[in-house]
Amino acid sequence: MFRNQYDNDITTWSPQGRLHQIEYAMEAVKQGSPCVGLRSNTHAIILALKRSPSELASYQKKLIRIDDHMGIAIAGLTSDARVLSTFMRAEAMKSRMLYDRPLPVFRIVSAIGDKAQINTQRYGRRPYGVGLLVAGFDDAGPHLYECAPSGNFFDYYAISIGSRSQSAKTYFERHFEQFADASVDDLIVHGLRALRDTLQQDKELTAENCSLGIVGEGAKFQVLEGGALQRYLDMLAQTEGSNAASGSAAAGSAPTEGGDEATPMETDQ
Repeated sequence: MFRNQYDNDITTWSPQGRLHQIEYAMEAVKQGSPCVGLRSNTHAIILALKRSPSELASYQKKLIRIDDHMGIAIAGLTSDARVLSTFMRAEAMKSRMLYDRPLPVFRIVSAIGDKAQINTQRYGRRPYGVGLLVAGFDDAGPHLYECAPSGNFFDYYAISIGSRSQSAKTYFERHFEQFADASVDDLIVHGLRALRDTLQQDKELTAENCSLGIVGEGAKFQVLEGGALQRYLDMLAQTEGSNAASGSAAAGSAPTEGGDEATPMETDQ
């Protein structure tokens, strides 16, 4: 009630202790393209579903390389994501020029959180309407962070953001214990399964509407699309086919007990 009285600017608190413009920015992330990320002991991967405004337009870019050891996936306003990615690239370049080393992943994520938080406490500004999944690898190993418009950031084993992301989160909650020791191929197949769960019923996951980013031990961050990604989509299809075949074989070989006659139920006298 009286919501419109407290959402005119970012510095006004509602009587319930809420900043409505931050909630609106979070809603913009929820309406963005779904993105998923997961990591093992050696690698971190991010996947994003690309959208096209019409059949005459190309797909929007959803994965952005920041440095050789880091990349991001975006959900929300692409224009805000360009501003933040430019800032991240500048910070990564400063670290290499001044200290001759890659920028630690936690440090850049913390800087993004501080930059986003400033917009939540100064009059005349608005929160960034974009959520980021940051995948990177440094001396501490692989990392996967989520950066929210509120300025909060969290480290995850697996996470999804964007529209219909709850389906992917449910998949991750059921299988995340397998990720730590998984190979790169298995990790990618898990990510593709989770991303596929976010699709509408009339949509399919293809090499044209999907992007994959990989970074890990001894491997620079790279984005796979098109033909390079088709190999993993074929692996996903083969895995699903073998699981379906084994399931039907197990159902067909199940023994029937007692023949055609029903066994009378035992009762206590």
